[in-house]
Amino acid sequence: MSARPAPIRTGIIGFGLAGRVFHAPFIAANTDYCLEVIITNDADRAQQAQRSYPRARIVGDIRSVPSCDLDLVIVASPPETHGQVAMEALERGFAVVIDKPFAVTQAEGLAVISQANRVGKPVTAFHNRRWDADYLTVRELLASGAVADVHRFESRFETFKPDTAKAWKAHATPKQGGGVLYDLGSHLIDQALLLFGPVQDIYSELTTCRPGGAAPDDAFVALRHESGVRTHLWMSTVAAQRGARFRVLGARSAYTKWHLDGQEAALDAGARPTDEDYGVEPPASWGRLGVDGAAKPVPSLRGQYDRFYALLSDSLHRGAPLPVDPRDAVNVTAIIEQIHAQHPA
Repeated sequence: MSARPAPIRTGIIGFGLAGRVFHAPFIAANTDYCLEVIITNDADRAQQAQRSYPRARIVGDIRSVPSCDLDLVIVASPPETHGQVAMEALERGFAVVIDKPFAVTQAEGLAVISQANRVGKPVTAFHNRRWDADYLTVRELLASGAVADVHRFESRFETFKPDTAKAWKAHATPKQGGGVLYDLGSHLIDQALLLFGPVQDIYSELTTCRPGGAAPDDAFVALRHESGVRTHLWMSTVAAQRGARFRVLGARSAYTKWHLDGQEAALDAGARPTDEDYGVEPPASWGRLGVDGAAKPVPSLRGQYDRFYALLSDSLHRGAPLPVDPRDAVNVTAIIEQIHAQHPA
């Protein structure tokens, strides 16, 4: 019997929402990893990180950590830093996970991949919403033929935050990775490409609703895929009433889902991936399948954000494929760049 591989010594750069909610809990819960270092120069976040993960070292700069101390670095800092921070981490010999957006430009994303290939270290993108409960359910319905011959796919990610935003989000321009397209749109575009393939045409509408906003906070994007499917995507942080999360229209059936996957809210409220009911959606949140007058509820598959780091462990320890091909993330960035080019400032 082979010996168990040593834990993957991990550092997280940034302890805002991404580091605190989407990364640290999963690293701490998976025995294939050891959370060694959290990097933040924010005093309040440093204290919070130390309380939550007392065995981790809390430092203000990744350069103060010897290269021999870590195997993996997770880049959860603001988007405009992702490319440069990832390049430096790869140069120091770390495997790298980059939170979305993978990069602000296609060229930057390709440069990161080239650097990873040059130094022989893996890099992947944290597109965690590939493991949303409702998205997994949509994939299963399409694979089983329960919804077939899809002609239109509608997807929304809408929140209502009209007055406040994190400091960097309030001031970041699109050239810095700011705005709803890079934030929520990264997820929706990635999901659409996975489901229906490459895109031929793009139509978009971008709006900045908050007074003095530096980037769009409300957007509509229509994609025409080479497969013939038309995708309609809405993303907003100023939606006082939300539309359906998913509406998938097929030739003889459809699926509609209203409620957003609950994993983020649960984690933010203190849930852990090891909780018995983690990722389980209640019946009130299930979508409905069929035609009007005869649609029936469909139990949502269990949400599995923890699956990302399980797959990454298999990749780092056993050479399995990465959980997300970084080229997929670059394709998302390329579409976002094209959309912004349609709306020059």
